[in-house]
Amino acid sequence: MNMAAAIPVPVRLAQLPRMKPGTVSDVDWSHLSEPEARRLRELGLDEGVEVELLHRAGLFGGPVACRIGRMTVALRRHVAAAIHVSPSAG
Repeated sequence: MNMAAAIPVPVRLAQLPRMKPGTVSDVDWSHLSEPEARRLRELGLDEGVEVELLHRAGLFGGPVACRIGRMTVALRRHVAAAIHVSPSAG
């Protein structure tokens, strides 16, 4: 079964299936504080960048670990919720 086909497009980063790459389709910058937005830009996260969800910590609002390019970073759940991702085919 194609997992990407079963997921509505786009999804929030924290909803992306683990270990399935996706492409950032949009970042809702208005839901982030200025330091959070600056940090994401410094990490190179913007539209068109490939990301992959690696791990979700906790069920209720824990951080998520994701891969941005070759970096592995931890993001607070509300920051990950502002990042919309289109799952990659395949």
